[in-house]
Amino acid sequence: MNIGIIGSGAMGNGIAQVAAMAGHKVVVYDNNTAALDKAKAATEKALQKLAEKGKITDAAELFARYTYVNNLEELKDSGLVIEAIIEQLDIKKSVFAQLETIVSEACILASNTSSLSIASIAAACKKADRVIGIHFFNPAPVMALVEIIPAIQTREGLAQEIKELMLAWKKVPVLTKDTPGFIVNRVARPFYGEAIRIMEEGLAGKEDIDLALTQLGGFKMGPFTLTDYIGHDVNYVVTETVFQSFYYDPKYRPAFAQKRLLEAGWLGRKSGKGFYNYENGEPVLTTALNEVEQKTIVERILFMLINEAVEALYLNIASAADLDLAMTKGVNYPKGLLQWCDELGADYVLAGMDALYKTYHDDRYRASALLRKYGTEKRKFFN
Repeated sequence: MNIGIIGSGAMGNGIAQVAAMAGHKVVVYDNNTAALDKAKAATEKALQKLAEKGKITDAAELFARYTYVNNLEELKDSGLVIEAIIEQLDIKKSVFAQLETIVSEACILASNTSSLSIASIAAACKKADRVIGIHFFNPAPVMALVEIIPAIQTREGLAQEIKELMLAWKKVPVLTKDTPGFIVNRVARPFYGEAIRIMEEGLAGKEDIDLALTQLGGFKMGPFTLTDYIGHDVNYVVTETVFQSFYYDPKYRPAFAQKRLLEAGWLGRKSGKGFYNYENGEPVLTTALNEVEQKTIVERILFMLINEAVEALYLNIASAADLDLAMTKGVNYPKGLLQWCDELGADYVLAGMDALYKTYHDDRYRASALLRKYGTEKRKFFN
């Protein structure tokens, strides 16, 4: 099967590499010829490095599977097309409507969107039942997780077909409902939002929070370091999109501290400044907090994360196994959140959430009905 990729940015080009390494011929489309040239050069360089490391045998042979084009008509022979362009619904819908007139009726059309409605994108197509979400994580050749998102229009069985294809591509696929943020970008919101809230309240500084989460919590990166790495033009926009999509639920409320960075153009590492200053190299983080103070920070953020994962299970967004798999493989959490809840005890997490609600009387701290049930009955999510 020939694979078509729309968008030659880091994500589109990364997905193309995954498909090519799985044995497919790949056609990468972009209407920007300069971007295409950049992507082509980046691919040659990446494949050469893989060859030098002995991970592939012949870089030239693998590169021969790629074709870079600036005419959408060149995707006509694709069996699967994956769109990886700007996160603007109107633009995506326009591309899908045009694409449908070019490819065969059997061609599967997929979006790599991280938070937009697959149903809305599918609605742009006359044959909406062949549209599905296939969300890779950046960098696609490295990150194992792929979220598979069938829309309400998606034909029965297509999600399973894509799951089998992703397994053949040596990825770790999880199935999720078509809801804002899917699994990872929904469940992970408190990691950023609650950390910024703690800083805004003056309870701890950003360095204190980052080091508490890494030193005591076991996370690979703290929330402020991570948002600087992702880029505030990406991370804040996802937060705002999820907030709006959930009808302004206070659980997902964006923070002014991050919005101001975006408005100032302080996007993080890519611009030299974000929460931290990178102009003179990597910042050295220090903290004067003791372990008890660090534990208070870690637990407040962790309780919120667990509560969000439990709520996703309660609403049948995904299975318990896929929820935990998504968070360990998609954002490298030290363990699955439902497993973490089992280890701490649902009653302990529930007590923590109720204490936060009693302190703030803010609906963002409401405990999931399922957490309350499991906490009251002292049940576990896994045997």
